[in-house]
Amino acid sequence: MTDNAKIRVLIAKPGLDGHERGARVIAYGLRDAGFEVIYTGLRQTPAQIASAAVQEDVDVIGLSILSGAHLALTKQLKEQLAARKGEDILLIVGGIIPENDIDTLKQMGVAGVFTAGTPVSQVADFIRQNLQKAA
Repeated sequence: MTDNAKIRVLIAKPGLDGHERGARVIAYGLRDAGFEVIYTGLRQTPAQIASAAVQEDVDVIGLSILSGAHLALTKQLKEQLAARKGEDILLIVGGIIPENDIDTLKQMGVAGVFTAGTPVSQVADFIRQNLQKAA
């Protein structure tokens, strides 16, 4: 990835969670920080998210999960990405995530976990730093 290339981020709301305020805040904030953002909307399946991520050739997927199903949904997304050869996409998760589950998510391959109230600038910095490491 060159320095002047726009980082493409897909923000997704998997599962039955109908609250999207946080996802929209992150999507708009990352857009304002210079990222190219694709927001998939509410109630997406892991298969839909993986398919959109690969089709849109994104660098990052940001899952916003408030429903408590973060472990199952993340596992399903990782499986769907593997099936579509999208394992190289940086995956971050945000929302209501219990402290006890953060290590489990990271062991599953999640690069970063951001709990409610994390400043958008911190998420943007994390993405930039981690994509530079991968390049």
